Amino acid sequence: MEVLAERLSQLDSQAGGAIRVVMFYDTLMRRRVDLPALARASAGLAECVAGIRLHGTGRTIRMSPDGRQASAPPPPASTTVPITLDGEEIGTVWLERPGTPGSLDELLLDRLAIAATTVVERYGPARTTMADPGLVELVISSDSDEAARARALRLLGFAAALPVRVVAVRSQVPLDQVGGLVCPARPVKAAPLADVGVILATTLDPARFPAGVRAGIGAADSPDRSWREARTALRFATPRQPVVHYDDLGALALLAEIPRDASRDNTDVAAVARMAGNPEDLETLDAYCATGSLRQAADRLHLHHSSVARRLEQLGKTLGIELTEPTGLIRVRLALTAWRLLDD
Repeated sequence: MEVLAERLSQLDSQAGGAIRVVMFYDTLMRRRVDLPALARASAGLAECVAGIRLHGTGRTIRMSPDGRQASAPPPPASTTVPITLDGEEIGTVWLERPGTPGSLDELLLDRLAIAATTVVERYGPARTTMADPGLVELVISSDSDEAARARALRLLGFAAALPVRVVAVRSQVPLDQVGGLVCPARPVKAAPLADVGVILATTLDPARFPAGVRAGIGAADSPDRSWREARTALRFATPRQPVVHYDDLGALALLAEIPRDASRDNTDVAAVARMAGNPEDLETLDAYCATGSLRQAADRLHLHHSSVARRLEQLGKTLGIELTEPTGLIRVRLALTAWRLLDD
């Protein structure tokens, strides 16, 4: 291996050098080296300090070209590449080359990162949040038998005796970050599935969901049932209430069972739908339905209560509902919720 590194370091041909860099790391992976050996070989090949850091454990390895651990304080890295596993960044590799980076440094680090991922998978377990979507689907599918579900949970790192709660998520924030925030103590696993993200956790803190995330939380029952509940709860999530527990829906969950055509044909729902082009009207209606109070709605809207009263009077006429009456408030709440459920 040292002879091969020596030859590669003396190559003049960039194309030939690139091929030999790939062959070099293929050889290392076949020999099943560990992370220190991987960093040591990379430092010898690059003729400068090479480093590997794993985020989950905080472990950092820095090797000099002479094969020893680098003892001097690390200078700024000349080139860095993330180590990724199942779509999650689990660490970083880098070179500490004085001056200008070499022409093959980026390729070398790409291969080093791939090799480091292989080592972590082999000698792990890696403390990652992202999981194999196939295993997650086995856990939450109603078609899985209990033996297959239990095996999938075990492979994902969940103890057999622990109940698993399922969360359905729509978010621009990466799933691994969301999972790490709401369940910092782990165990937690996440995967994209169809049109939503799935988070499996034994415990979670709903208050830690980041801004911009909508989430539905199922009960900590059987995972397949919890998944159905989480998907239903997600449909009820709004900008004003982005995180919804299925248990908190109560009888409102029945609205999710109504066929779409039946909802569209309902007079109250159709009236709310016609208002969709006016965000101000919908915001006023939403604030009033959320509080049940004219003055509290005015506080949410940062308006004088008389202004909100005039808006509600006009909206009541448009909808054909007396909004200040208890029955009218119930009708408009149900209609607004049913209209939102039409938009999945």
